[in-house]
Amino acid sequence: MQTYEKIIELTDVNFAYSHGTTVLEGICLTVNRGDRAGIIGANGSGKTTLFHLIMGLLKPISGSIHIFGQDVREEKDFYTVRRRIGLLFQNPGDQLFCPTVLEDVAFGPLNLGRSAAEAKSIAQKTLTALGIADFGHRISHKLSHGEKKLVALAGILAMDPEVLILDEPTAGLDQATKSRLIEIIDHLGLTLVIASHDMDFLSKMAGVFYNLKGGRIGGSKTTITPARSGCMTCPGPL
Repeated sequence: MQTYEKIIELTDVNFAYSHGTTVLEGICLTVNRGDRAGIIGANGSGKTTLFHLIMGLLKPISGSIHIFGQDVREEKDFYTVRRRIGLLFQNPGDQLFCPTVLEDVAFGPLNLGRSAAEAKSIAQKTLTALGIADFGHRISHKLSHGEKKLVALAGILAMDPEVLILDEPTAGLDQATKSRLIEIIDHLGLTLVIASHDMDFLSKMAGVFYNLKGGRIGGSKTTITPARSGCMTCPGPL
């Protein structure tokens, strides 16, 4: 009998903002290693909130969150989570805060204890792998939206994550950039959790859908056939 390694497990998780608006009620979700899960739901249904709970950026009112087999509650519990799971924000500008692209992509490896030379090498190799090797010395805030999305992804991949969580990854992208993003992500071989309104993208990337509606995840998952079986400061110049 095949067994599955649970990577993310939420049980009866509830969340409401301080002004009293309830966003998530009794959420139960399990993501196993190798899963490619698509989260669908209307704007405001709580998809981003769900992702922020998994990453420890928000704290639930009640319920339990287990990640990599560990109960995670306090800020310190999420240090390992953020090393092993990469979250691509809906707005890539939220993840780019250094002067140049190379510095942005090298920031993660530096935080993981790599030397400046090692971080620079990892950053350049990651940019090359994504087909944007010539971006290194460009100014991050002057990039187009699609370019920022690829650079933000590069910053995550430079940390060698085991899981990718993607929040509306194709929003605002032209067809060429979207196709490039599909090609990149599809060949990573990572566990994926994707929230998107782009059903064409999800049909290519996800193996199952979970419907988030009314603060709850639908009782059944829909299987589909994928296309293929704190304040941060930048380091000094590299």
